[in-house]
Amino acid sequence: MCGIVGVIAKTPVNQLIYDALLLLQHRGQDAAGIVTMQGHKCFMHKARGMVRDVFRTRNMRALPGNVGLGQVRYPTAGNAYNEEEAQPFYVNAPFGLVLVHNGNLTNAFALKDELVKVDRRHINTESDTEVLINVLAHELDKAARGRPVTPDEVFEAVRAVQQRIKGSYAVIALIAGYGLLAFRDPFGIRPLCFGKGPDGEIMVASESVTLEGTGYKLMRDVAPGEAIFIDTNGQLHSRQCNDSATLNPCMFEFVYLARPDSVMDGISVYQARLNMGETLAQRVISTMPPNEIDVVIPIPESSRPSAMQLAHKIGKPYREGFVKNRYVGRTFIMPGQGARKKSVRQKLNAISQEFKGRNVLLVDDSIVRGTTSKEIVQMARDAGARKVYMASAAPPVRFPNVYGIDMPTKEELIAHGRSIEEIRQYIGADALIYQDVDAMKRVVAALKPGLNSFEASCFDGHYITGDVSADDFAAIRQQRQSQGDEEDAEARTRLALQSRSEP
Repeated sequence: MCGIVGVIAKTPVNQLIYDALLLLQHRGQDAAGIVTMQGHKCFMHKARGMVRDVFRTRNMRALPGNVGLGQVRYPTAGNAYNEEEAQPFYVNAPFGLVLVHNGNLTNAFALKDELVKVDRRHINTESDTEVLINVLAHELDKAARGRPVTPDEVFEAVRAVQQRIKGSYAVIALIAGYGLLAFRDPFGIRPLCFGKGPDGEIMVASESVTLEGTGYKLMRDVAPGEAIFIDTNGQLHSRQCNDSATLNPCMFEFVYLARPDSVMDGISVYQARLNMGETLAQRVISTMPPNEIDVVIPIPESSRPSAMQLAHKIGKPYREGFVKNRYVGRTFIMPGQGARKKSVRQKLNAISQEFKGRNVLLVDDSIVRGTTSKEIVQMARDAGARKVYMASAAPPVRFPNVYGIDMPTKEELIAHGRSIEEIRQYIGADALIYQDVDAMKRVVAALKPGLNSFEASCFDGHYITGDVSADDFAAIRQQRQSQGDEEDAEARTRLALQSRSEP
């Protein structure tokens, strides 16, 4: 999961891209990067950390130009601890290309081997984004045939790229001296939209809130399989580059990932979550008598719309029972359950008066590993709740995700291979109610006439691209194990440094 943005304007864009990345910060907190272009020259700064920490005044001054792009990263492929894998990525031929990417290529390993042996292009990291930019560079070189590039050649290259790469991708790229290119995978899994500014400038971004928050007006979403190209004169060109494109937006965007004030593929994220709350209310009513519930409490923050609608439908009060500390950053991952429990309690604090002596229904957007849910249930009991019920606005997460969401391997998923009763016992709730998969799809699809399919593999096990195999899951498992080793090594290093500094 990442957030991407690109702008082509008539004035400097460094501050504009910075502001846009702040609006996309919820999509990634591990790394951030901006690149700008002035003529044929690129200026780039990227590093691990939040946007406000990565970019200082001196960095912003070193990013001149009226064209640029940026990304906030939450790593799902490659090495989360290698700063070289932060985006944007750059290659110097042909023309000079810079690229940011949201998604995950399911055939990245095969493509990397092909690029080295057939295309004679060197890959220096484990990032699938480096694979993608090299495939685009190779196909653009073939399409241009040594001539100045035109929109026709750009679209020919994108068509060839889409025939080679598989998986999910929303891409924004700069071609030095020519313009800005954006395209989306033929299944429409990852979101991408564009809009116009007051002076005709064009911005492309992961979410509509990015446009609205920077003074741009949303024009439309980039269609599945479509490419748009904005030349240096600001002229917009577009073309469908895949003959079998269909829209299958990622359901988890509506469940959790996107901001509620965004509109994706014509669907209000906020309204989608309200609708999920309605169907969840029906599940609650069919599972237990509502009179056994005294109060409905959301687990901040993305569950709030669903919890409010659920409370309204069952006729029970909605209360804010947890306060989230917004100033706790991404908690350093330490080995051991004790540290993880401490992490949850640093980020959330219970308001005891909302729990004491009451039967509370906690509503979360989803339950993935179950460890956080277990700790929150215990926090509710410690705050004095008589009974603690848990409801999930999403169905059980039973399968790993391979399309750009940091879903664990199936062994780490609490719902994989377990019954609802076994999950309830693990998290310690008095009752556990899950959303229904078909009902969830139905109420979200109802918001866009003609939409009849979603990428919902983590819930239903159906991988929409049709190319996911057991080998892919084995590769994900191996990657997560090696990443876990690095996390533990970094933990030991920080603990050692801390002990040296303590008196």
